[in-house]
Amino acid sequence: MKDKFKILAKFIKDASSETADIETYLFVKEMIPKYHLNIDITSKAIKNKLIEVNTTLKFEDKEPNEKKSYFEIVYTAIIKVDDEIKEKKDLEKIILCDVPTKIYPDLENSFLSLMHNSGHPGVKLEKKINFEKLFNERFN
Repeated sequence: MKDKFKILAKFIKDASSETADIETYLFVKEMIPKYHLNIDITSKAIKNKLIEVNTTLKFEDKEPNEKKSYFEIVYTAIIKVDDEIKEKKDLEKIILCDVPTKIYPDLENSFLSLMHNSGHPGVKLEKKINFEKLFNERFN
C-alpha cells in the first residue's frame, strides 16, 4: 500500500535531560527502572497540505520523590499530505499512526542516545510502540 503522505524533513526539535546534582543522579540511577515513558503527538497545519507532526517522548518518575531527573525529546516530521486525502479520519490516522510509525526508529535511536549520554547506558525500550494499536484504542 502506498503512503498517502511524504516526509519532507525530520529532526530533533527539542531534547532535554535534567538532573539537579550528583545525589539526584545516584538516586535516579537506582530508580530508573521505575520511570515511565509517555508519548504525545501534536500537529500543526502549515500550508498547502504541509503539516508539522511533533512526537514527544517523556521519561519520568511518577512517584513524588524529591530527587528525580527529567528526560524529554520532541521529534518533528514535516509532511506533505496527498491531495486525495479529504476525510478528517484519514488525516488523523496519518498524523497519529502512520507518521509516528515511520519516524519511530529514528526517534527511538535519538531518545536512547539522549538517555545513554545522560549517564544511563542501561536504559532500553523494552517493546516497540504500536501506534496502530494506540490509534485504534483511542476510538473504542
